[in-house]
Amino acid sequence: MKIDVKTLDAEDAGSVELADHIFGLEPRADILHRMVNWQLAKRRAGTHKAKDRGEVAYSTAKIYKQKGTGRARHGSKKVGVFRGGGKAFGPVSRDHAHDLPKKVRALALKYALSSKARAEEVIVIDQAVSGEAKTKSILASFEKLGLKHALIIGGTEIDVNFGLAARNVHGIDVLPVQGINVYDVLRCKQLVLTKAAIEALEERFK
Repeated sequence: MKIDVKTLDAEDAGSVELADHIFGLEPRADILHRMVNWQLAKRRAGTHKAKDRGEVAYSTAKIYKQKGTGRARHGSKKVGVFRGGGKAFGPVSRDHAHDLPKKVRALALKYALSSKARAEEVIVIDQAVSGEAKTKSILASFEKLGLKHALIIGGTEIDVNFGLAARNVHGIDVLPVQGINVYDVLRCKQLVLTKAAIEALEERFK
């Protein structure tokens, strides 16, 4: 698949061939769904916690005598029926992550890239480099390229000025090629790849 290469000023900079085994696959919704669930589950903090009756601070003495009060029989004020008592079957701190084979994760990324290419939502630029860390100048470049809600994937390292200038632009995310992931690729409206990113992806899936 051949695609035109643009500069940040939206000028022509030749063309590049996208590998079919990465950008030309038939996407599978089930694989993408499994991958997105895996990503979202892995990043959950899991720090929710409620104290049970063994953790609340109350006396262990019987609160009143067993008979003669006309009230229900109770032995502890730690139970959940009393205010301040422990929560029965409440949430506990845990890890929400689950396993997903490495080959499935790699395949899901290919499907995500292919879905973007199939929808013609992939833009290739020669490089993501800015001469100054000015949001105003980089915003003008994004407007020329028609970028409103985009994920920009650079090379192994993001240019410092470009990263500083782009981080204040609403709807624009910038990641190095190592950080490319299925959730962010699918979430964005446009996927912007540098030539260095394409080379790195082809090397990764060779």
